[in-house]
Amino acid sequence: MHMAELFRPPSSPRIINRSDNLLTDTFTENEWDTLLPHISMVELKVGDVLFKSGETQKHVYFPIDSIISLMCELENGEGSEFALIGNEGLVGLFVFTSNLTTSSYGIVQCKGRALKLSADIARQKFDNSSDFRRLILRYSQVLMTHAAQTSVCYRHHTIEQQLCRTLLLCLDRVKSQDIVLTQELISRMLGVRREGVTHAAIKLQALNIINYSRGHIHVNSRDGLMKKTCECYDVVKKEYGKLFV
Repeated sequence: MHMAELFRPPSSPRIINRSDNLLTDTFTENEWDTLLPHISMVELKVGDVLFKSGETQKHVYFPIDSIISLMCELENGEGSEFALIGNEGLVGLFVFTSNLTTSSYGIVQCKGRALKLSADIARQKFDNSSDFRRLILRYSQVLMTHAAQTSVCYRHHTIEQQLCRTLLLCLDRVKSQDIVLTQELISRMLGVRREGVTHAAIKLQALNIINYSRGHIHVNSRDGLMKKTCECYDVVKKEYGKLFV
């Protein structure tokens, strides 16, 4: 699959289509037919928490045009994002383990739609279908690479590079050049102070790469973001590309 086609826009709203999410699009026709009666489409709003730390999750989600951050939080309320999931993946991977809970939480960063599937049904499919199980295990490896690369990025790259990486990952998962992300939200995602995000955004705006106003970011130049970001963006995207070849 060509890299430009990896994150393609979803089909028409309200109609549940296998092709709306890249993972579900790889299901066999039989797998899709058996799961479809248990799948519903939901509208997600910014700030919705799909699962909390320590709680047993009842559903998994396959985003269509929404974006969900997987976050870890400390006792003092500080924390950071370790993965960003859109229409290339699923939210709730830990339900396929015997633990059924996680120390992280999933929060909606960009509103949109997702396909919702019962965790019990998903686990049954994982146990009974070797093809489905193989796909989930491959996706697990990709998500671990994503999380590991994000951790390295936080330690070794500038806030400006991290912001560019985040914006590019968001652009890959939405149809528009406009992204709704407040400075507070970005600072929580990156685990940095708002002042650092403000300074980085001002620099990108001065170069006419973005326009930023009251939580709305319009990307004027994707190429500009690509020149300013670090290698972490490309590493993560290539890993997802391997999943769907």
